[in-house]
Amino acid sequence: MERLLNKLIERNKYLTKYGKVADYIPALGNANPQDIGVCIMDIDGDIYTGGDYNKKFTIQSISKIISLMLAIMDKGEEEVFKKVGMEPTVEPFSSLYKLDLSHCEKPSNPMINSGAIVTTSLIEGKGEEKFNRLLKFMKKIILKDNLNYNKEVYLSEKETGYKNRAIAYLLKQKGLIEGNVENILDIYFKQCSIEVDCIDLAKIGIFIANKCKNPKSKEVLCDEKIASIIIPIMTTCGMYNFSGEYAINVGIPSKSGVAGGILAVVPGRYGIGVYGPALDGYGNSIVGYEILKDLSKELNLSIFK
Repeated sequence: MERLLNKLIERNKYLTKYGKVADYIPALGNANPQDIGVCIMDIDGDIYTGGDYNKKFTIQSISKIISLMLAIMDKGEEEVFKKVGMEPTVEPFSSLYKLDLSHCEKPSNPMINSGAIVTTSLIEGKGEEKFNRLLKFMKKIILKDNLNYNKEVYLSEKETGYKNRAIAYLLKQKGLIEGNVENILDIYFKQCSIEVDCIDLAKIGIFIANKCKNPKSKEVLCDEKIASIIIPIMTTCGMYNFSGEYAINVGIPSKSGVAGGILAVVPGRYGIGVYGPALDGYGNSIVGYEILKDLSKELNLSIFK
């Protein structure tokens, strides 16, 4: 397996020159666009790695999976989806224009920024308690006590997050979030700044693939029904407005983040974490997409076959 992973890295590393790191968040602009890492964890808990798999990066939008899970645990499926939809979108992940139309009652899905700000607001707790609960939940999923957020990235996102502020205040005006807007945004910026590596992503992936059970600890952290909600949302919405083409070419439920991570879930089989900070025009890792496309073909991983 590790030979295959390294072969796919070598095959696709030329693509990094066609991507661009997400320097609109200044701290993310420091990433090396040539970094590439991959990790696969199977249902027995065995781990296979390749390339820069232990390189640290911030989780960014992949955290939207965790906040959605926790919001459902806290509020229930019905209550969460009263305030955020389940539908794919053709707009970029940071778009807000549809939200301001009179007929638009709520964000399209929890994987775009507007939807994720709603789910973050639904996590129970006051002030820092929301973030601490989310971080504790992640620590239990990946069995990592020293998990924390990158303060430089957090401050960089907080300082430059003008569009997310516009989205959040619009959500507040529409009655979709309660409480102090700046406090909710602070939690959102922190959750996006949690620092992970490819192994961490693979562990989150196998947790979902294994119906919300860690294959090592065997601890059940939430109802397996949550996995049956998360997986289809990842499939239809997880790669932003590229999700349809991605589903056809890769066929693995996935979620990307603008720091270059992609988390992929093969139900009942694998959790996969990929890292490559050079992004395409959709905000997805350009080399990560191609590696997962090749990996899907090599190991017959598409859920549509």
